[in-house]
Amino acid sequence: MPKLVCITAGFTDRVFDVKTEKGTLGRLEENTFCIPEPSVSSRHCELWAKGDEIVIKDLGSTNGSFINDAQLAAEKEATLRPGQTLRLGQVELRYETGKKQTDQPRPVVKIGAEAAAAPSSKGASFGKKTNNTNKIFLAVGAVLVIVILALLFVAFSAIGGGATGQ
Repeated sequence: MPKLVCITAGFTDRVFDVKTEKGTLGRLEENTFCIPEPSVSSRHCELWAKGDEIVIKDLGSTNGSFINDAQLAAEKEATLRPGQTLRLGQVELRYETGKKQTDQPRPVVKIGAEAAAAPSSKGASFGKKTNNTNKIFLAVGAVLVIVILALLFVAFSAIGGGATGQ
């Protein structure tokens, strides 16, 4: 049976058996597969088994879904093949079929404080999507400050001009 084995430190006890019915993977417990890690979106992706492959569909996640470092397009299906790695945010899962298991230990990917101490081989940083709302608020605020300063200048000019004329 196709399964996703979590290889990220702190989650290595998680193994997900992928069935032919569609399931969701995300941070919330209401998903078919739950990974409670902040870089994983609440409903990160949809997945199901199709033969010896797993079909993955990113559901518009914040930090994206990657197969062997290639990012999946949002709302598009991609195929995960045996031995490939699926990365959701900072969490990595390896696809295993159980047919050709090796005796090699699983690589462990560090996250959080452990990752900050160790150099990253990915070079990718994760964060929230850029928020244009903050830029808009800053622009509106700057315009308001300029308008207030202009009004104060006009008001003081009128007071100053009126005082010298008397």
